[in-house]
Amino acid sequence: MALTAPSSWLTVTLALFSFLSFLIPANALYFYVDGRQTKCFYEDLPKDTLVAGTFSTYVINPQTNVYAIDHNLRVMITVDETFDNDHRVVSKREHHSGRFTFTAADAGQHKICFLADTDVQTSGWLSSAQGAVKISLDMAIGETSKIETEDKDKMKDIVQRVKDLNGRLHDIRREQVYQREREAEFRDQSETTNSRVVRWTLIQLVVLSVACAWQLSHLRSFFIKQKLT
Repeated sequence: MALTAPSSWLTVTLALFSFLSFLIPANALYFYVDGRQTKCFYEDLPKDTLVAGTFSTYVINPQTNVYAIDHNLRVMITVDETFDNDHRVVSKREHHSGRFTFTAADAGQHKICFLADTDVQTSGWLSSAQGAVKISLDMAIGETSKIETEDKDKMKDIVQRVKDLNGRLHDIRREQVYQREREAEFRDQSETTNSRVVRWTLIQLVVLSVACAWQLSHLRSFFIKQKLT
């Protein structure tokens, strides 16, 4: 009995720890699928519940046995209402990572499925490899107002950044207008100075012409007087 008591306590402790671990809310999970295998989850959602999910995929390299991003990988996402003869509410094809959202129109069980597929260029080993694709999934399930509030906060940040960029553009435009005005003022001053220089040059030419004409007339009179005498 002394030997079995510690073992019983250890078993109870492990069971309690396992039970408590399920009580911790998990926002993200990841799972492995074979090539071109469909993996589905079932969620019992109340009416008007918004589901927003993001995912990313990684493909195993058979040579190094390491998972890495494959840009040729495509993921097919479908959401069906099992309570309404599998009425499909979401059907979209995304790249190796992406985002999907939908709102439960009616209360009931919804089937969320992922199908990993590759382009033709990828070799055929993916279709038969065990656990060839690792999908990391993060889903936010809650009231529409709560998730929309988070999206609105992000949109407000983006709007504020756009406003800041617009303010900078207005500052640049004002600086350009100011530079154009200074350039126009400098051009006007240059044209005024050039016109004054030309006018002064013409005045000097007129004065010199008059002086030359007077000197020639004076010399002519002088020579005429000298011959007469």
